[in-house]
Amino acid sequence: MAFTVKQIAAAIGAEAVGDTSLIITGASEPAQAGPDQLALAMSPKYAEGLADGAAQAAMLWPGADWQALGLKAAILPERPRFAMAGMTRVLDTGQGFAPGVHPSAVVDPTAQIGKDVSIGPLAIISAGATIGARSVIGPHCFVGLDAQIGEDALLREQVSIGARVTIGDRFVAQPGARIGGDGFSFVTAEPSAVETARKTLGDQGEGKAQQWIRIHSLGSVTIGDDVEVGMGATIDCGTIRNTMIGNNTKLDNQVHMGHNVVIGENSLICGQVGIAGSAVIGDNVVLGGQCGVSDNIFVGDGVIAGGGTKLMSNVPAGRTMLGYPATQMDKQVESYKALRRLPRVLRDIKALQKAVFKTGEDD
Repeated sequence: MAFTVKQIAAAIGAEAVGDTSLIITGASEPAQAGPDQLALAMSPKYAEGLADGAAQAAMLWPGADWQALGLKAAILPERPRFAMAGMTRVLDTGQGFAPGVHPSAVVDPTAQIGKDVSIGPLAIISAGATIGARSVIGPHCFVGLDAQIGEDALLREQVSIGARVTIGDRFVAQPGARIGGDGFSFVTAEPSAVETARKTLGDQGEGKAQQWIRIHSLGSVTIGDDVEVGMGATIDCGTIRNTMIGNNTKLDNQVHMGHNVVIGENSLICGQVGIAGSAVIGDNVVLGGQCGVSDNIFVGDGVIAGGGTKLMSNVPAGRTMLGYPATQMDKQVESYKALRRLPRVLRDIKALQKAVFKTGEDD
């Protein structure tokens, strides 16, 4: 796959200068770039590496002096990092999935398969399932009973979609994603020690043995358009109603969504985030890596939680949170600063105590 500098610039709506007929076959960091690769030197800091590579063309920053950097051509986007989205889309060679059904795939006769769908080796499409046009069902994937997947979906290898899951258009699931398993929901015949602990916050003693009885998941999962789910992510079915993900929300690797969770639109859920059952996450929310969200709380629109934050109670819209338990980020940072100063403060107090007691002895 090869493009001219001019073609790449046109695809991302950016200005191209110099010899825009140069052929580009890929992208590279500046110091490792070859003569047919587009060097990504999107700030003066990264441009320093151009001298160590052999790039003839580079993606730079607005107003960059590309000729002084020894280049024959350059692309000058207004927002370089955003331009990377378009540039990588143009240069992405994909995974090599071709339309058609592999001979080893198992497709139930009642399944509805759209035009130009690719179904890979050892994939299974269950009865009543619907696969939208131009979608890719990769090797070893499973699509359950009556599941619906929209158009232009990409299920990488070993993705599992449970029964009655409904997914919109342009869905992407990375290898090993699991969507539509039963929720982790159990109950005891009498109030459990856990229920009592939540009320009293006190010790429960050894107590008596209680058998946990499974609550079956009658709901499924509903996912909107343009949603992406990372490797090893797991999404539980709802107990009665469906677990839900809104349009354009992105889940990173190893994210877990418990039963009945609702996530709104345009939210970003980073790696290893755990969201407990029946939590409601608003639109435009960002949860940093390893955040935890307690069950049955809501997180308002536009909330940002830094990495490792544990949200244990409702969070109003627009808050920026950090820490365990979570507080507003500016307050949490002040607490961290105070904690770091504590040894020095204790030393000062000790010195003052010695001075006061010594003065008293002299008197």
